[in-house]
Amino acid sequence: MAQALLTLQEIRVRYGEVPILHIPSLAILPGEVLAIIGPNGSGKSTLLRVMGLLEQPTEGKVTFRGDAVTRDNALPLRRRMATVFQEPLLLNASVYENATLGLALRGLGRRSIERKIRPWLERLGIDHLRRRPARSLSGGEAQRTSLVRALVLDPELLLLDEPFSALDPPTREGLLLDLETILRETGITTAFVTHDRNEASMLGDQVAVLIAGKLLQVGSSTQIFVQPVNEEVAQFVGVDTKIPGVVGTVTAGMARVHFNGGGADVVGDFQTGERVLLCLRPEDITLSPPGGEDLKSSARNRLSAKVIKITSWGPHYRVAVNCGEGRLVAFITRPSFLDLNLREGDDVVASFKATAVHVIRRR
Repeated sequence: MAQALLTLQEIRVRYGEVPILHIPSLAILPGEVLAIIGPNGSGKSTLLRVMGLLEQPTEGKVTFRGDAVTRDNALPLRRRMATVFQEPLLLNASVYENATLGLALRGLGRRSIERKIRPWLERLGIDHLRRRPARSLSGGEAQRTSLVRALVLDPELLLLDEPFSALDPPTREGLLLDLETILRETGITTAFVTHDRNEASMLGDQVAVLIAGKLLQVGSSTQIFVQPVNEEVAQFVGVDTKIPGVVGTVTAGMARVHFNGGGADVVGDFQTGERVLLCLRPEDITLSPPGGEDLKSSARNRLSAKVIKITSWGPHYRVAVNCGEGRLVAFITRPSFLDLNLREGDDVVASFKATAVHVIRRR
């Protein structure tokens, strides 16, 4: 296994007596993109500052390429990294002067700077703006300038602190797509903070979930978004359907879970009497009229329900239904919604596969 580029071990940050951050263990491998997600105020930016050696933790050990970070080597190690903040932090100068600032501080000559900077200006689509004053730039153009300033340094670790959050949706999407291409083609090791689940899923090879200063789960996008480790993570990553129940019969790797309003078959090794939480993503639930469900479907779980709320949700409709104690949320496409002609108060059948249910054990 490759040696980690950066590791954190038993990191704690406290401001006075107030605990801000606790990271038992976290590593980022060379060439990996780590997305750090969590709600506002969860400690994401603090974690990024610790990773970027901009803030010394109260306790714990930071290692860069196997070497422990100390007061003596922190500055030279920091120069092997580059950070892009939420606000572009540009000088009152031209795009070119801002983009080349790091190279100029390193003492490169004019020809060397031009040779290194032009490909990045062109790649991020701002070469035509090189003489433009930074004050006249749009938000997207300013952030592209900040990215060029960071990328031209050939950093061993690129740190991004919510670089898209202040941008309008079209600008944000364009910059996100460009950044995804750059990271995949260059293999630059990147740690990237966001509260947007779609950004994390799109860019991250690994995703770390940080809530209330605590690292709750690290894993692939599939593990995080489909198999959350607890109810807090499930809530944050968009698992809208969470039904408490009790395991009944267990047969050959299949368990029957009972709850007020029905029961469901789930896959897994459980014990009779266990208290569990059934988690379902909205795209895994199918709605049909009573008596109209497809009997050829492999979805073995079918629950009678009533529509309680319908919300337009981009290219989908978000439909919340009630089945006793259980409240389910389904995403259905606009054509399917029109075919069903759903209205609030309608009776429906909610169907889902046993394999689609993620089960969290409750203590």
